[in-house]
Amino acid sequence: MHESSKSIFHKIKDSRYATRYLIGDGIDIGAGPDSIAQYHEFFPLMRSCRAWDMPDGDAELMETIADNVFDFVHSSHCLEHMRDVKNALANWIRILKPGGHLICIIPDEDLYEQGVFPSTFNDDHKHTFTIYKKKSWTTKSINVTELLMNLKQKIEIKKIELLDATYRYNLNNIINQARFDQTTTPIGECSIEFIIKKLEP
Repeated sequence: MHESSKSIFHKIKDSRYATRYLIGDGIDIGAGPDSIAQYHEFFPLMRSCRAWDMPDGDAELMETIADNVFDFVHSSHCLEHMRDVKNALANWIRILKPGGHLICIIPDEDLYEQGVFPSTFNDDHKHTFTIYKKKSWTTKSINVTELLMNLKQKIEIKKIELLDATYRYNLNNIINQARFDQTTTPIGECSIEFIIKKLEP
């Protein structure tokens, strides 16, 4: 529920989004009705941001988009729906200009799925994600640190962060419910954000 909008609060506190990451012409993959473009006044160096969703084509392949087109690629809660995560990232990097940034937000498996997969909160999720741990409770888990380290494209990892500032770790006890999807609330973030920079070939 409006995960891009929730992420604005940490983005406006970090000047790098306005001065380095969300600058020039970009695309928001899987934007739906909650594109990062609606917050352009917080990112004055953003010239444009095209929203991309299912009617535009397969987000994994991005077939109608040429190479090296965008200064930034933003995606919030889309990568977990891709059949092949590495292929999706390869294409998202492909359409990015050298020197541009990919900003990607995905659900954290422990805070979102909470030990159950297939996901009871979104049955279209094909993978779960963790920043790094030696063993996950699901065979569908993707370790973000290893994923980025093993990409074939020339990239620089700028940031990997657990977005849990508004996650209420005791909420399940308060509402007397074993499991609860906090993304259905106006503030609940239970995500991982990573930012990578595409390097010159």
